[in-house]
Amino acid sequence: MKEFLRSTLATITGVLICGFIFIILGIGILAGIMASSESETLVMPNSVFTLELKGTVQERYQPSPVDQFFEDRISTYGLEDILSSIQKAKENEQIKGIYLHTGLLACSTASLQAIHRALTDFKQSGKFLIAYADMYTQGGYYLASVADKVIVNPAGNLSWHGLSSETMFLKDFLAKIGVKMQIFRVGTYKSAVEPMTNTEMSPANREQTQAFLESMWKNIVDDVAASRNISVDSLNSLADRHMDLRPAEEYVRCGLADTLMYKDEVLSYLKSLAGLTEEDNLHTLSLDEMTRVKSATPKSKTRDVIAVYYAYGEIDNVSSYDEGINSEKVTKELRDLRKDKNVKAVVFRVNSPGGSAYGSEQIWREVSLLKAEKPVVVSMGDYAASGGYYISCAANKIVAEPTTLTGSIGIFGMIPDASELLTDKLGLHFDGVKTHKMADMGSMGRPFNAEESALMQQMINQGYALFTKRCAEGRNIPLEELCKIAEGRVWTGSMAKELKLVDELGGLDTAIQLAAELGKVKDYKLKSYPTKQDFLTELLNTRADRYIHSQLQETFGEYYQGFEWLRHVEQSDRLQARLPFNMRIQ
Repeated sequence: MKEFLRSTLATITGVLICGFIFIILGIGILAGIMASSESETLVMPNSVFTLELKGTVQERYQPSPVDQFFEDRISTYGLEDILSSIQKAKENEQIKGIYLHTGLLACSTASLQAIHRALTDFKQSGKFLIAYADMYTQGGYYLASVADKVIVNPAGNLSWHGLSSETMFLKDFLAKIGVKMQIFRVGTYKSAVEPMTNTEMSPANREQTQAFLESMWKNIVDDVAASRNISVDSLNSLADRHMDLRPAEEYVRCGLADTLMYKDEVLSYLKSLAGLTEEDNLHTLSLDEMTRVKSATPKSKTRDVIAVYYAYGEIDNVSSYDEGINSEKVTKELRDLRKDKNVKAVVFRVNSPGGSAYGSEQIWREVSLLKAEKPVVVSMGDYAASGGYYISCAANKIVAEPTTLTGSIGIFGMIPDASELLTDKLGLHFDGVKTHKMADMGSMGRPFNAEESALMQQMINQGYALFTKRCAEGRNIPLEELCKIAEGRVWTGSMAKELKLVDELGGLDTAIQLAAELGKVKDYKLKSYPTKQDFLTELLNTRADRYIHSQLQETFGEYYQGFEWLRHVEQSDRLQARLPFNMRIQ
């Protein structure tokens, strides 16, 4: 008995000691991550900023503690961080140049334009900008084209083939499983419902898609032509030849690239540009390190603030784990900015394909109240369409990238009818009683009848009337004229400016400058909202399923949002003001 107690006590003691050791190790690891994520980066002389882009670019990004544990598998970059890092590299005297290394880059065209413009501005400093890739995507090459020298691996390739847009249609798939979508909409070009009702693009959708693709491509090819000193006609001819599958030597012959080098040769070349010998160590700074480099611009002592408020993702999207505009949260935070006497103007950064019509109306209301107190300038990102345009239209001024997708002023409702799936395929039957003839409207066991459908369409019509009224008043365009350019049609920023839906073309910096002019402030501080959380707060707020969903998103890529939205369709607002959820532009 004594031996048993002695053995049991020893086991318990061992378990406690091991547990204590693991706790200490865990605290040490967390402390290390916290220290590395918050410490300022010291820049060594003759350093090179290595801007490596081999993943997904989104409007704003803050890695969660889970992401940091799996850092080698997560490749997400914040546009905000990229642009600020390029600016700091321009200002810092210790940094001699930028080494742009791109790979499989997933980035929307408007964000690419913003980065391209920042790199072009960086070159004004006289510092070098060198681009290299084993395999350039078309977006990666668009960025690289601004470089002093575009280098391709001798066994690599370079994508240059033009743009295409592809939509996945689910009509036959839904029919196979016994689900029919009951559609209610206003707007000839409102194509968000087509994947559920068609097997191909409607003529109206084909027309609008062709128009905005050509507008986007014109902006891309014009920029590359200016950077590479190649005519637009030549670039279009090369795109027709589909340069992706050509030998690397062909890229140099046609002028898309300057030379061929292996990576070790590129590193030696970078050393020479930085004024180092082959034996010297090349000091490089990653994007993560650059975000922690202190800005060379001295902080202003003024109390006047221009607030940059970021609203990105779908509006009231119940399925988003990283992005999403929660209308209740946004209205509260805009209200706080309205009441803050130090905030002299607000730049409302919108990057959204839309979403809930109700949520959009609530945000529109708060933007209107904010505008009555101080200037509001909207800066549009990749998308500010449908609900994204709804929440923008009340601002004093709207600034968009030339390739921003905007407009899409239209409303739709989509209610699934799963009666065939439930009854015919699964053998489930529904029965009940009711006090009034439409008390069971929306029941899973049956589709809408004619009277119920008429009520839904009436609500859609009312929503569209309100949407167009808001846009007409906000943009000071007669309602009749506004309705001609509405109809759910998608426009690029360049097209929208001609239609008076947008005031100026440019990026966030243009919107900030305009806000300062309207707010009549010359000396001001820039503050970004919502404020990013510190590591400990982020750790405490991290949901257990976030990592699983980040991996699903990485696996399914561009198709993830479509399936995720479909999975939560019953929880979505009945009235939707949004772009097609599974449109792919490449």
